[in-house]
Amino acid sequence: MSQNFNTLGLDNEVLANLESLGYLAMTPIQAASLPAILRGQDVIAQAKTGSGKTAAYGIGVLAKIDVRKFDVQSLVLCPTRELADQVSKELRRLARATHNIKVLTLVGGAPAGPQYGSLEHGAHIIVGTPGRVKKHLEKGSLTLHNVNTLVLDEADRMLDMGFYDDISDIVSRTPSARQTLLFSATYPVTIQQLSMRFQKNAAVVMVDATHAENEIEQLFYETAEAQKITALCALLAQFRPESTVIFCNTKIQTQQVADELVRTGLRAQALHGDMEQKDRDRVLVAFSNKSNPILVATDVAARGLDIKDLQVVVNYDLAYDVETHIHRIGRTGRAGKLGRALSLFTPAEAPKIIALEEYQKMPVIYGKISELQKGVAGVAATAMVTLVIDGGRKSKVRPGDILGALTGEAGIPGEFVGKIDIFDNHAYVAIAETMAQKALQQLNSGKIKGRKFRVRTL
Repeated sequence: MSQNFNTLGLDNEVLANLESLGYLAMTPIQAASLPAILRGQDVIAQAKTGSGKTAAYGIGVLAKIDVRKFDVQSLVLCPTRELADQVSKELRRLARATHNIKVLTLVGGAPAGPQYGSLEHGAHIIVGTPGRVKKHLEKGSLTLHNVNTLVLDEADRMLDMGFYDDISDIVSRTPSARQTLLFSATYPVTIQQLSMRFQKNAAVVMVDATHAENEIEQLFYETAEAQKITALCALLAQFRPESTVIFCNTKIQTQQVADELVRTGLRAQALHGDMEQKDRDRVLVAFSNKSNPILVATDVAARGLDIKDLQVVVNYDLAYDVETHIHRIGRTGRAGKLGRALSLFTPAEAPKIIALEEYQKMPVIYGKISELQKGVAGVAATAMVTLVIDGGRKSKVRPGDILGALTGEAGIPGEFVGKIDIFDNHAYVAIAETMAQKALQQLNSGKIKGRKFRVRTL
């Protein structure tokens, strides 16, 4: 099977854009699914996290868009706001070779008013969560009569979250002649049933859901329930990761663990479904730009996180099933780099360990808490600080404007400027801790794109 994008019959402009984005060769899921997708065939695909599935269906979606027709031609449904936002960003990047394609994100936790206004101006592609998409359909602000491609991304998680009825209602409002693409990290019976109902003669694509031994080092540590926080701190003191996601099974546990780590003096933040969208955005920005090194999250909240160079994943609670465990640890060890997954378990959870060994067809490796480094818990030194600018996409602020203001009048060398994130009304920029105060003062006293904006530390 060829791994070159130039074998797919894509336009030269599309190929050039893919190369500029660093897509030099197809990943296994892209090579296996793209030919069928581009032929217009329904596809059901299973692949682990970080496999390149968004680009796989994104290239297919964009190939069918007629920019002259300013109505909704593609709909992508995602389980969480974070995944929907990530997918929208990736589609916009992939669409740079085609001018005037409009991608609109419709998610809960955000005001509906601005979404109504955006819908009035039309869009080619809608990316959204089932609840908010259904709300717009019921209000009449969104119609799907001209949809030619429907994508169900992370379909297994949408079913776990109880979205089956909403999905059914949404799909019933799309043309029966559409192409339906179903992507899932796991492949339970419910996914097969979903495919049978909504797809026609779907091509089944399955890429190995486990991870090679040399990609991820897994270690399991037995501890008592009452000693789990102490054990977690010992793991952090031993391995000192620059960035780590700690998985818990409940929202309450997530917040409690984050609070306990903060009490020990660590920078840690929780991410769970009870948070307001603006707070979730801030947590994710601080984690992704490495000004906050520890994220404590539930599985649902962590779906779709755009995390690069994640050194360590910690399972504070073992996952309820082995496929979720595989999905969790797949967030480390990406792009050929060695990752590490550390799991705490109690004696009562021994059956889960046995099930995992059977699934992976290999024994797990045990570590001992007693042999870990003693002393204060820690992580690698955090070298970045996040600045918040009270101006964003709606103020026509772009990353280049912020970078120019920092490296120009402020005189901050470019190597001290980190990740820049632009939202509708705010922008976030990571600055090296040694330069943060100077950058803050200069931005508050100077201008960005000829205008003054309030700037503060996150």
